This record gives sequence, C-alpha cells and structure tokens, in this order.
Amino acid sequence: MTSENQRTIAQEIKVAGIGIHCGATVEVGIVPAAPGTGIVFRRIDVDGAPDIPARLEYVAHTQLGTGLGSGGVGVGTVEHLLAALAALEVDNAVVRLDGPEVPILDGSFAPWTRMLRDAGLVSQPAKSRVFDIGKPVSVSGRDGQSYVALPHRGLRVSATIEFGHTLIGRQYGDFSLDSAGFETEIAAARTFGFHEEADGLRARGFARGASLENTVVLDRDGVMNGDLRYPDEFLRHKVGDLVGDLSLIGGRLRGHIVADRPSHGGNVALARAILASQPRGADAPEIDIRRIMEYLPHRYPMLLVDRILGFEPRKRIIGLKNVTINEPFFRGHFPEHPIMPGVLIVEAMAQVGGLLLMDAVSNPEEKVVYFMSLNNVKWRRPVTPGDQVVFEVEMQNLRRRICRMKGKGTVDGKVVAEAEMTARIVDR
Repeated sequence: MTSENQRTIAQEIKVAGIGIHCGATVEVGIVPAAPGTGIVFRRIDVDGAPDIPARLEYVAHTQLGTGLGSGGVGVGTVEHLLAALAALEVDNAVVRLDGPEVPILDGSFAPWTRMLRDAGLVSQPAKSRVFDIGKPVSVSGRDGQSYVALPHRGLRVSATIEFGHTLIGRQYGDFSLDSAGFETEIAAARTFGFHEEADGLRARGFARGASLENTVVLDRDGVMNGDLRYPDEFLRHKVGDLVGDLSLIGGRLRGHIVADRPSHGGNVALARAILASQPRGADAPEIDIRRIMEYLPHRYPMLLVDRILGFEPRKRIIGLKNVTINEPFFRGHFPEHPIMPGVLIVEAMAQVGGLLLMDAVSNPEEKVVYFMSLNNVKWRRPVTPGDQVVFEVEMQNLRRRICRMKGKGTVDGKVVAEAEMTARIVDR
C-alpha cells in the first residue's frame, strides 16, 4: 500500500451498462465522500434511496457473485467495482444506482480502474484503516477449498484454480497487488462461464445479461469469443474477485493470501476470519467471548456465540459460531455423521438476538431475554464440524420490552437456517 491517508475521487463518475444477472440497464454515479464514509451503495430507484455499506455484515449472498443487502433492498455483483476501488486505495465513495446490480461492462475490472484514474484521486485528512495479518489465519471449505492468510508488508495473492475444461485445468499464479500490479496483472481479466450451463442459469434467474461482449464463454472446442487477454485469464479473474470480496473487511488489507479454488463464499468466509483475528482496537466492532458472557446468562455447553462481528444499535447484529468436532452434542447426534442439531442452530441465533436487545435497555447486566415464540423456522443445509456459522439478526419491532426479530444463519455465504423470533426482556 502506498498512501497512509484516506482517499476519495476528485469528481463524479457516470456510466451505464447491463447487469449480468438481472439483464437490465443500470445507470451508476460514483461521487466523492467525506472521510470515514467508506464505500456505500445507494439505491436511488427505491423510496428513501437507502444506503447499503460495502461491509461484511451486509453480505446477502455469494452465489455467482457477491450481493449486499439491508432492509430488504439489495445490490448485486459488487466485486468488480470493489476490487478496483481497493486496488486504487479509494476509501470513501458513494455509488448511486438506479437498479439492483452493478453493471458488468466488459466483464473485467479494467473499465472501473480507468474511470477512477480519470476522475482523479484526492488525499483526505484522516488516516486509512489498515488490517495487517499478524498471525496465520486459515479457512477450509468443501470440495478441497482452502485459504491461508499470512503476514506480509503489502498485498500478495498466490492462488490455484481447477476446472474440468481442457483450456483451464489446474492453474497457479502469484501476484504482488499494489495498484500498479493490479492494473497490469489482473484488471483486464474477464469473468467467464460455460456455454452448456447457460440455459440452466437463465432458467434459475441468473446470467440474463451475459453475452460474448461481457463474458469469456467456453464450449467443448474452446473460447467462443476470440483470444484470451492472458493465457491464465480465468485464474487472474478469480484473483480480482478475491481482492474485491476481501475489501468488505472495511479497510485496506496487508497480507499474503494463499487460496486454493477460491469462490465468493470462501472469500467472504476468509474476510470474516481475518476480521475476527484482528486485535480489538478502540474502533473495532467485534465483541469477544468475555464481553458476551457479561450480558448472556448462558455458560458452557449452552453458550453458542463466540464473537460479535457487527452491531447497529436497535437495528441489526452479526454473530459468529465456530463449530468444532469437540462440541458435546456431536457425541450423541449422529456421531458417525456429525451434524449440528437444528434446534441448537436456532438457539445460537436467538442468543445473538438476545445480545441485540441488551443494548435497548438500561442496566443490561440486570436483565435477561426470554423467547416467547418462533415462526417460519426453516433449516436449509446441514452444519458440520469445521463450519463457521454467521448469524444476522434484524430488529423488526420493539415495544414495551417485547421485540420481534428476524434472523438467518449462513455458512460460506449460503443460508443454513432462518427464523422469525419474538422475545421479552425481563428483570433477572
């Protein structure tokens, strides 16, 4: 990284293009923002023009792209623009959109980096927030996916991908990603897909705006739309996606990322693990287990929240549960095929919700939360040892110490459980 101060752009950027999944034309205006604003997406086509900050606690999905959401309003395919902003060390900007998705443009990061350069970059009188990898952080997923984050003075990515197509196979690359490195080595790499999957994706509501103008398309014979920009363009695009997804940590990242078969879900899981590993500073949002135990009456083995990652008073809270093979319930719950009991997943979600309510009362150490009802409970996927479950709970209504909340739990960006909860705050 080169600049220690926060930066924004010097003038507004305007562009319009097709959303690769929604298929609609979306107009975007990127405007300068004050120090400390961060990157914020603003849906100007929605009443009230709601803001969606580009931070981990607002990740709504990671299927075929990274989508953010808040209060039922979302914005999809944010990773390309975020990667360009991160590479050029733009800390503060408001991205105004009149549709649900960031335009795909030519499918690469290059149009965004060019526009940001042309707009000019302005230093601001505030120090940038930098996340240094102080100790190794590792994340493992299904199908052999793995990540390790190591200490490093700048940002370096070593990545491997593997696809069952003769033009891709197994590819490896190592990249030093200061702004010049990103623009030279990564920015021009386009998103890619397989022709045989196109009809199925469109039937599911994806890739409706994909074309040979914005996607490298492979059929059995090779690339359908001309020459590749790099021999390993597929790998380089995955590295760019990783940079964009990791920027959701909420600051600049310094470390060496080693990624095997990266995906959007895995990238977000790594970002959360890195955030959880950071030492707690005065402005850090995390609440560790010691603080949690001050407010929750639960104790082992029934304390099912390890850390609070994000918090908006009286609005929403993000909590983390690390599931290990040493959990006591695995001894009797399918020990030959360990799965976390669904009722305990909901219990963990409820405990996160309880912490949200503790901020809504005076003298929280003298209160306790009793849950009164659960509605629309759904379990979507099994939770197994090694999973990190991220619970997001939103407050729907609070009146006379009775609160309604809506929560969901995700693993690697995929929903594992969701529920609507009603709770009462009472004196201990």
